[in-house]
Amino acid sequence: MASVLLPGLERRLKAEVPGEVMFDAFSRGRYSTDASHYQVMPAGVVTPTTTDGAARALALAHEEGLTVTARGGGTSQCGQTVGQGLVIDGSRHLNKILSIDPGNRRVTVQPGIVLDDLNRELKAHGLWFPVDVSTSSRATIGGMTGNNSCGGRSLRYGLMRDNVMAIDAVLADGREMHFGEVDAALTEMAPGPNRDLAARLLAIGSREADEVAARFPNVHRRVGGYNLDMLDPALARPNLARLLVGSEGTLAYFTAIELKLWPVLGKRAVGVCHFGSFQAAMDSAQHLVKLKPLAVELVDATMLGLAAEIPMFHATLAAMLRGEPEAILLVEFDEGEEENLRRMKALDEMMGDLGFDFSHSGAKWGGIVEVFEPGLQNAITELRKSGLNIMMSMKDQAKPISFVEDCAVPLEHLAEYTDKLNQCFARHGTKGTFYAHASEGCLHVRPLLNLRLEKDVKAMRAIAEEAFSLVRAFKGSHSGEHGDGLVRSEFHGEMFGQRLVKAFEDVKDSFDPAGFLNPGKIVRAPKFDNRSLFRYFPEYEVPDFTPKLDWSEYPGSIGGLQGAVEQCNNNGACRKIAGGAMCPSYRATRDEAHSTRGRANSLRLALSGQLGPEAFTSDAMAETLSLCVSCKACKRECPTGIDMARMKIEVSAARAAKHGFSLRDRLIAELPRYAPWAAAFTPLLNLRNKVPLLRWLSEKAVGFSAKRALPTWRGDRFQAPAPGPADVGEVVLWADTFNATFEPENLYAAVEVLNAAGYRVHFAKPVDGSKHPLCCGRTYLSVGDVDGARREMARSLDALAPFLDRGVPVVGLEPSCLLSFRDEVLAVLPGEAANQAAASALLFEEFITREAKAGRLGLPLAPIDSKVLLHGHCHQKAFGAMGATEAALRLIPNIQLETIESSCCGMAGAFGYQAETIGVSLAMAELSLLPAVRQAGPEAVIVADGTSCRHQIIDGTEATPIHVARLLAASYKAASARRT
Repeated sequence: MASVLLPGLERRLKAEVPGEVMFDAFSRGRYSTDASHYQVMPAGVVTPTTTDGAARALALAHEEGLTVTARGGGTSQCGQTVGQGLVIDGSRHLNKILSIDPGNRRVTVQPGIVLDDLNRELKAHGLWFPVDVSTSSRATIGGMTGNNSCGGRSLRYGLMRDNVMAIDAVLADGREMHFGEVDAALTEMAPGPNRDLAARLLAIGSREADEVAARFPNVHRRVGGYNLDMLDPALARPNLARLLVGSEGTLAYFTAIELKLWPVLGKRAVGVCHFGSFQAAMDSAQHLVKLKPLAVELVDATMLGLAAEIPMFHATLAAMLRGEPEAILLVEFDEGEEENLRRMKALDEMMGDLGFDFSHSGAKWGGIVEVFEPGLQNAITELRKSGLNIMMSMKDQAKPISFVEDCAVPLEHLAEYTDKLNQCFARHGTKGTFYAHASEGCLHVRPLLNLRLEKDVKAMRAIAEEAFSLVRAFKGSHSGEHGDGLVRSEFHGEMFGQRLVKAFEDVKDSFDPAGFLNPGKIVRAPKFDNRSLFRYFPEYEVPDFTPKLDWSEYPGSIGGLQGAVEQCNNNGACRKIAGGAMCPSYRATRDEAHSTRGRANSLRLALSGQLGPEAFTSDAMAETLSLCVSCKACKRECPTGIDMARMKIEVSAARAAKHGFSLRDRLIAELPRYAPWAAAFTPLLNLRNKVPLLRWLSEKAVGFSAKRALPTWRGDRFQAPAPGPADVGEVVLWADTFNATFEPENLYAAVEVLNAAGYRVHFAKPVDGSKHPLCCGRTYLSVGDVDGARREMARSLDALAPFLDRGVPVVGLEPSCLLSFRDEVLAVLPGEAANQAAASALLFEEFITREAKAGRLGLPLAPIDSKVLLHGHCHQKAFGAMGATEAALRLIPNIQLETIESSCCGMAGAFGYQAETIGVSLAMAELSLLPAVRQAGPEAVIVADGTSCRHQIIDGTEATPIHVARLLAASYKAASARRT
C-alpha cells in the first residue's frame, strides 16, 4: 500500500482545509473498515474543523476526480462508510448543537454530533431525541440520518424519516441547498437549479406513485432504496429532507439537520418475559404488542449464554433471569406509575392466557420477572443494546455475519419466518443468532460463518437468496434498519422490481450524475459477496512468529495473537465519551487513531502485511500506541473483549527486541530493584524537583517532563512488622514497590486494620537468597521487558507458594500491582502456580468486603464527619472491584460517600511524567476527575487507591487524597478512642 497516492490533492487539502489531512498508510487503514465485514482502502482522510472546510474538501476532491464518502461514527454494518476515494470524517469537529427551540421541540445540529451527547444536552429541557439506536454512545446524527436508523422504541417514535424535519446540504456540484417542506407546486422556492432539482424529484415521485404503492413493503421497518414514498403526489406538502434520509451519503453532504424532539421518558416498567422455546417467544410477540408497549425486544439463549461469559453483565443477568430460558422478550411500558402497574398485571395475565407458567415444563415453561428499578432497567437496556458485540465475542474465526440480519416481516408471520430461516441455516451447515425488535417483526439474525472460507462465502450467497425470497413471500422488507450499503443494494431488483431500481438511479443521477458521492451504495452496487471487498480477502494471511505472551485462548497464528486482534469487529464502543472508563485517550483527543478500535485495526493490518514490511515494530505503530495508558477499560467494557494493554506489551517487546531499551525504559522497569538503595540518597535525588535546572536536564536527558514533580523519595521505607496473632485468620499483605517506597503509611494503615480485625499479617520474602524486594513485574511490562517481568513474577510465585498451598489470600493495596496476579501473570507464566495466585489475589477492600459479608470482620468503626469522594483506579474498574471498594467504605457508619464518574486519571504510571504525553495526561484528568475534586471543596476527603491517581490529584488540585486503608484506619482509631 503506497504511503501517498495523490500528493497534489494532499497538498491542496492541507493548504485550504482547516483540520487534519491524512494520507499515510496507517490512517487510511483505520478508515478502511466499518462494523461490516468489508474493507476498502481510501485514498485519504480529512477531519475538517468547519462546514466550509468540509465543502472545500468536497470541491477539491471533485476537481481531482476523486469520489467522496462521508463518515460519522463508522459503525455501519453494511459497508456504507467505506470507499476508495476521500473519506470526510465529521465526528471529530463538526459535532455542535446549532440551535435549540424547546417550545417547538426542535433542535438543529451538525452531522457529527453523537446521539447520547445530544440527549445529555437536551435533558435539561425535559426533551430527548428518541431514535435510540443500540450504538447511541457513538452513532452520529448525520450517520443515523443517512442510514434512516430506527432504534428499539420505533413502535412509538418512528424512524429517522419520521423525525427529521429539514436538512442543509452541499450537492455534488458544490452548491448549497435547503431540504424541507415544500408546496407541491414549488411556488415557495426561488427559480434556479435548486428548484429545478426539486421539480425533477417530484416528477419522479408522481411518475412512480402507483409502482411504489404496489412494490414497497407495507411494514413499518422499511429502509431499503430511496424513500420515493416521500415524493407521493398525494402529499400536500412533501418534505424533501425525508428523501435524503436513508440515502447513505449518495445524494448530498449534510451540513445541518433539524430534528423533532419528544418529552423524556418517565418512570418505566419492564417485564422480562421468559419462554421455554424460541418459537413460543416468536409466536407470542404478536399478542404482547396488543398491550401497546413502548418496545418488545428479543434476546435468545445464545446471546444470554455469551453475555454470561462477560463480567460486566453478570449482575444484570442474575437480577433479570429465572432459570434458563430459551428466549426472553423485554416488554417495556412508559405510561405513568399507575398505568404501568396495570399494564404489567395485564402482561402477567396474558402470559398465563397464552399458557405459560414457571411451574410448567417444555415450551410452555415461562412467566415474567417484573423490573421497576431504573438502574436495573438501564442495565438491561445496555445488555440488549450490546447484542451484536456480545455475539461477536465468540473466540472463533466463524462469527455471526450481518447480511440477512435486518429483514422485517409482519408480526403474524414472525414465528413461521424464523422457523423457516432456521431450517435454511441448517441446510447450509450452520446456525443463527436472534435478538432485537420483536415488536416490529425485525430481528437481528446472523448465521455463523467464516468468511475466510470459500465454502462459507458460497453459503452466505445461498442463505441470502433464500432468506430474501422468504421475506418477499411474507410481504416483508429485506432492509429493515441497518440500510443497504454493499450488503443489500444488489438485491433491490428482486425486492422492488427493475422499474423502481431505474427510478432509484434517476434520483441518484438527478443529484449526482457523475457518481461522485459514495458510489456503489443503493444503486449500481457490486456483488455483495465480492471477496476482494472483504476484510478477510482471499490473499489475507498473517505470518507466524512466537509471541512473548500467552494468547492460546484465541484462534489463528502467532499463538492466537491474530485471533485476539481480530476480535475487534469495529463496533466503536470505545468511542463513547461518557460512562465507564473506555477509552480515555479517545475522550481526550477525539482522534480515531487513539481509540481502541483504531489501534486494533492498525495491529490487524500490520500483522497481515497490509501496512508494509516490519509495520508491527515501526515508529508509526509506536505512535499508534503512544497514548494507550494500559487502563484495561477495553478488557472489561469492549463487549468483544479487546485487551489493548496486553497487545501493547507485545508490540513494546517486539520493538525492544529490535531497537533495545532507552535509559528512561530502564529507569522505569528497574525501579523495584533500585528503590531500596535510593532511600539512602533521598536528599540528593529530591533536588531534581526543587532545582529548575535539574528538572530541565531530566527532561532533556531522560524525557521526564520538567513541568511535573517526580514522586518524592522517602528515607523511611516500609519495614514489615512481625506477624501478630491469628484470632480470625491470616493473610499475605503484598508490599508493592510504590507504597513501600513513596507512601509507607498506607501499608502500615492496612496492617493496623487487618490486625484490629483479628488477622495475622504475613509478608512474603524472596526464597532465592536475593536482597532484591519481590515485584509483580508491572514496571517491566510497562516498557515491554517481558523477560524481566517473567523473572520477577517467578520469584514472587515461589515466595507466595507456601501461603497459596494452604489457602492464605494475597491482599494488596496498589491495584495495578495486585491485579497483575489476576491478569498478566497468567499470560507471562501460564500454569498451575499462576492459576493459584490469580484465585487467591484480592485487593485490600475486596478482602475487607468479603470478610464483612461472611460475618468474620470484627472491626469497630466510627463515623467520619466529612463528605468522602471516591475515585476508582482504572484496574479496579476493569476487574469489577469498585463495588467492593464502595462497600468497604460504607462499613464506616453514616458515611457520605460519592463515587466520581470518571475515566482514567491520566497519570497511568510513567505516562503522566513523560514530556511527550503530559499534555494528554492533564487533558484526561480535566475531563471529569479534577473538576469534581475542586468542586468538592477543601473539607471533603478524597479517596483514591492508585498511587498514580493520588499524584495526579495532588498535582492538579489543592486536595491530598488518601488510600482507603488510611480512611478505615482513621475510623478504627476514632472508634477505639471512644471506647477508652
